[in-house]
Amino acid sequence: MAFDFKKEYKEFYMPKRTPSIVTVPKMNYIAIRGSGNPNDEDGEYKQAIGLLYGIAFTIKMSKKGNHQIDGYFDYVVPPLEGLWWQEGLVGIDYAHKDSFQWISVIRLPNFVTKEEFDWAVREATTKKKQDFSKVEFFTYDEGECVQCMHIGAFDDEPVTVQLMHEFMKQEGYELDITDKRLHHEIYLSDARKVASEKLKTVIRHPIKMKGSL
Repeated sequence: MAFDFKKEYKEFYMPKRTPSIVTVPKMNYIAIRGSGNPNDEDGEYKQAIGLLYGIAFTIKMSKKGNHQIDGYFDYVVPPLEGLWWQEGLVGIDYAHKDSFQWISVIRLPNFVTKEEFDWAVREATTKKKQDFSKVEFFTYDEGECVQCMHIGAFDDEPVTVQLMHEFMKQEGYELDITDKRLHHEIYLSDARKVASEKLKTVIRHPIKMKGSL
């Protein structure tokens, strides 16, 4: 049976609908950086997603080719995730999506080294005849965060975020969004197939103890 990150690491992918504190370890990802409104039909974001999945499935299906990755095990490709920010803001202003900056990511299994990742980029470039030069091997050490499952439209996320921030303050924490620690979303639903009011999105914000540097 294929290893499913969502089921094996429920504390990171399946939080409750009430906020909680979690410590997230360092993880490696397939990543693409970009900017602009993710809803634009021919925009940079939707093109980036296609490139991410191109690499993700090249690695997953490597078991059927001549290139055997050391330590490989069969797995379900983890969900799409996004790190978001806007210049000059702490947090997200959903009314001005054109100013979004983002890093879209898909988690990599630990057996995928930088060398194996580079192989996958070369392989995908050759077989799919696409330019994958924007795709990068990205390491993110997220650390201590407050998170919550959000059910509903993306534009309704501020309600969940407010609950998260109230909870973290009650627990003795404060927000720690910086240029290195960002607003984080994990997409458990396919927005093309699921009604907006039923979308499941993990929202995660970096925090630190009050008064700590």
